[in-house]
Amino acid sequence: METSTQIEFCVHSWGANSYGQLGQGHVEDQSCPRLSDITPLQNQAVRAVCGGGGHTVVISENAEVFVCGQNDRGQLGLGHNADIPTFQLCHSLNQRVAKVACGWDFTLLLTDCGRVLAFGSNAFGQLGVGQKVTHSSDPLVVESLKEPVVSVAAGLRHSLAASDSGCVYQWGRGLFSHAKRAVGQQAVPSHLNSTVPCLVPGLDQKTSHMVTAGSVHCVCLTGDGDLFLWGSNKHGQLTTAEPFLSSPMLVKRLGGEKVVRVWSGWTHIVARTESGRVFTWGRGDYGQLGRLPSTSQNPERKSAGPSAQDGSQRACPPAEVKALYGATQIACGSEHNLAIVGGSLLSWGWNEHGMCGDGSQTDVLQPQLVSGLRPFLIGCGAGHSMAVCAETTDSRQNSATIPLQ
Repeated sequence: METSTQIEFCVHSWGANSYGQLGQGHVEDQSCPRLSDITPLQNQAVRAVCGGGGHTVVISENAEVFVCGQNDRGQLGLGHNADIPTFQLCHSLNQRVAKVACGWDFTLLLTDCGRVLAFGSNAFGQLGVGQKVTHSSDPLVVESLKEPVVSVAAGLRHSLAASDSGCVYQWGRGLFSHAKRAVGQQAVPSHLNSTVPCLVPGLDQKTSHMVTAGSVHCVCLTGDGDLFLWGSNKHGQLTTAEPFLSSPMLVKRLGGEKVVRVWSGWTHIVARTESGRVFTWGRGDYGQLGRLPSTSQNPERKSAGPSAQDGSQRACPPAEVKALYGATQIACGSEHNLAIVGGSLLSWGWNEHGMCGDGSQTDVLQPQLVSGLRPFLIGCGAGHSMAVCAETTDSRQNSATIPLQ
């Protein structure tokens, strides 16, 4: 009997599962990693995985999109509004998809040719298709983005895109009320009050190549390693004393180094520098910064639901988390995080639904090992976690698995 070395792919998921977003065929929370049912992928490798408030999106190596979880606003793009507890292929897509960003109840897809597709809730204009559509269960093209896009980001109720020419666009009115309070009698700037993509001012002379978003803040990273932040600063995530910034502000170099990658939770930010150092800042009362809280912080726990904007705790300025040095991947949920360091998986932060994967619901204040997993790809939803692993096995040559290249 001929045999060959094969690769078998699997997805482990854990944490909140009220809508079946773990893809395990049920709706019970899981505090330890469990296998998702990825039968529809037919053992394809996974190139991206991302989660929203209660849904999950996976992109396969064939650039196909598979979805599961909450679908009340059509955020799965399946043409209906029924929740799905196991992964299904998004049949309506006729374009190859490269990247995905999930907001609370909407989804953005970036195709191989740089077009942006959007579906789900449009209550705040976060789909970028104007105000007439309240929600869509079918993918819509964001037509007003005329040039190819290289990066997309979804906040709680707003969206961002960086074009291949280095411009940054913003849409969705999720920051409007915060901006209105900040500017008083003045008009709210267009990019904070638009239901179609609007050019973000103040970045004209920069070449932006990556965007990410928090619940009510925005992040842009340039090709020169400069980091720009704007939006709400209620939790110190903008590293300034101002309560709100309408325009992007340049952040001081972290440890004197350029930033090469940045991630954002709802109220905290994680950045990696060119030498591999990892810095965190913003809200830290759930352990989401991966470092012990200062004694000046209010220990009272608050809800981390979509409207959580408690400002009682003292903000934490940027500081290095040495346990994350050399991290090759990081993913942020609403208030929890995953990282791959030395091939091992680490987790920390909010753990009420078991999203840190340690079998408990106790918040994790510093990065800890998630035993038994050595993933090559990770992703987070607001309150759930995913890790994609690959194992080599010897199996019959006519197996359905993929031969090792």
